[in-house]
Order: sequence, then structure tokens, then C-alpha cells
Amino acid sequence: MTTSSLAVDFTRKMIQIESTDPGIYEKKMADWLTGQLSPLPGVRLTLEEVLPGRPNLMAELPGPDDTPALVMICHMDTVVVGDGWTVQPFSAVEKDGLIYGRGACDMKSGLACCLSAFITAAEYLRETGISARRKLKLICTMDEEDFMRGSEACIRSGWVTDQDWVIDAEPTDGQIQVAHKGRTWYEIDVEGHTAHASTPWKGADANAAMAEIIHSVRLAIESAPPHPDMGVSTVTFGQIAGGYRPYVVPDHCRLWIDMRLVPPLNTEKTNKIIEKAIQTAITEVPGVTASYTITGDRPPIEKDPDSPLLANLKEACTNITSAETPVTCFTGYTDTAVIAGQLRNHNCMSYGPGSLEAAHQPDEWVAIDDILRCEKVYRELIRLTLFEG
Repeated sequence: MTTSSLAVDFTRKMIQIESTDPGIYEKKMADWLTGQLSPLPGVRLTLEEVLPGRPNLMAELPGPDDTPALVMICHMDTVVVGDGWTVQPFSAVEKDGLIYGRGACDMKSGLACCLSAFITAAEYLRETGISARRKLKLICTMDEEDFMRGSEACIRSGWVTDQDWVIDAEPTDGQIQVAHKGRTWYEIDVEGHTAHASTPWKGADANAAMAEIIHSVRLAIESAPPHPDMGVSTVTFGQIAGGYRPYVVPDHCRLWIDMRLVPPLNTEKTNKIIEKAIQTAITEVPGVTASYTITGDRPPIEKDPDSPLLANLKEACTNITSAETPVTCFTGYTDTAVIAGQLRNHNCMSYGPGSLEAAHQPDEWVAIDDILRCEKVYRELIRLTLFEG
């Protein structure tokens, strides 16, 4: 297999293709990727439109049907640009060994590493004429930064199975991350009764009731036991809307909650926490009513120490870096976590260039050395799992 590097060049080019979600979305990225993949020998390309103008793309190299495929899954969308940038977000500015731009680490550099490794594998098969020991798939998804409808569509379409070895290239700070906290989202509505602020006892303050709910939920989540691999459960009260003017008792308040859960907590148990918090609010603020809706429910994914993909990935990392790579938890939720959760697939994990701390931030960046390392690791993983022996 060749040792030439493509990933840095691909990273620069992909940053310059806007694929914000919401915004421009993924069509231009899918078109560019198709242009890179379609000339390759022996590659089967499949494009599936999940939403109008928003496709998933899969490139596949042949292998036996009775062996788990090696699946590299990467999302094409990025978050919106936002404020606070000091560089042009789509110019791929390079300075002091870093490349800046929206999507630099989340996750166009990771996609670039996987694309480079896939192209190298295709060229190796052409040059040698050998048969791979398993299929190799590169899946490029839409909507990961929102509802993850791209990875869900891959499951429905059979692009990935419960037996496949699935890895994404999210930024992992040089670690292999094999566990994911669960992600449960709630929307809570409190209905009160309006009144003039000079006579608040004539009304029922929906905002005050919501404050009671926030207090109760926060204390309950913070007192939950930690997990030995994943750490503690967390709760973020990401958005709240209620009231009209400072001198009017608010008759409605709505709250959106993001929980990142570790066992033993799960959605069934946090439902009880929400219900108890609502009852406390109704008691403390007479006259209000409240209800909740679950708007997102992703289960926690625990580490499987016996995963064959993990063993091969650790070997690939050691061969390239000459050091043992830490195995940790991914604090966010990724396409591989969706696959692991829905299919109960224990061979799902993350390894990619960059730091999660730079993701979604102004002046998002990735280190070129990280790209080069991950490109080599992905090529080595393919060598170990498709060609060795």
C-alpha cells in the first residue's frame, strides 16, 4: 500500500465547501465526494436522498458477505458559523501547524483521513489483484449535527448491520473512545394564570414554577452515582421562554433540557425525576399545571473490552505511534452511538483528529500532525483487517 498523504489536502478543500446545518446542508459535499470516489476501480457508489437535497453517500469495496464489514462513517454537515471568528470560516487558513475553519475538526479532517485511507485501499486492490478479507465501506452521512437522521437512514437501508465493525472519525484528542453517554431531551410546559405584578397572588407564576422544576432536576441529576468509565451524568437547561413584561405574572413557560446520562440512569428513571419535579412545582406554586414531552432518547453505550475492532484499532495505533493509546468515553453522541444503540452493536467506536474542545467554536481548528497521524492509523487499520494474512 502507498504511503503518500492526501488527507491534509482533502481537509483544506472540504473546509472550503460550506455544509452548515441548518444552512447550505450537505449536497455540495456529497457531489465533491462523489467526484473523488467515482473514478476509483471496483468501487460501488450508492446515493440515497434522506431529505430533499440532503443525501447519504456510501462507497463500498467488495469482500465476503459472511464476514463483518469494516465501516468508516463520517458526517458531511457542520454546525452553523456563529459569531466571534477572527479568520474566514471557509478559507482553510493555515498557521503554525494548524488549519482553521468551520468543520476543521468536526469532522472534515476526520472524513479526509477516512477518504484517503479508502482511496489507498482501492488503489492497492487494483495494483495487486488480491481479494480483501472483508468489505470496506465509507459512509458519509447527513444531519449528524441535528437529529442524526442520516445514520438512522443507514440502518433502515441495511448499509450497516449489527455485526459490522463501525468507526467514526470524530475528534478524540488522540484517544480511542468506545463508550457514549446517553442523550435524553425534554420539553417541559408550565401553564399558570396571568395577573398584574402588583397583585401576584391573583395569578399563578409559570416562571416561578419552572424555577422549582429546574432546581429539583438539577439536584437529582447531580446526586446520581457516577459510572467507572463514563463519569457523571449531566443536565443542561439549554433554552427557556416565558412571560410578556416584567410587570405581568407569566401564564406560560417552556423549557428545553439536555441530559447526558450514564448507567444506572436512563430515560425511564429520569422520567420519574421530571414527574417528581413537576409535582413539587405544583405544590410550591398553587394554580399551575405542567407537562413534559421526550424529544430525544438515545441510550448510553458501555465499553465492550472484548470487541475485535477495538483490539485491531489499538494495534493499529500502537504500530503507528509506538505508544499505547488511551481508551476512554466520548462525552457527545455520534453516528456510531446511534448504530450501537439501535442495533446493539458492540463494535462501534470513535477515533479521529482534533480536539472536541475546538468543535462548534469560533476559529475552529485542527492540527496538521493530528491529521497525518490519523490518516496513517486508518490505513494501518485497513491493512490489519482487510489484507494481513
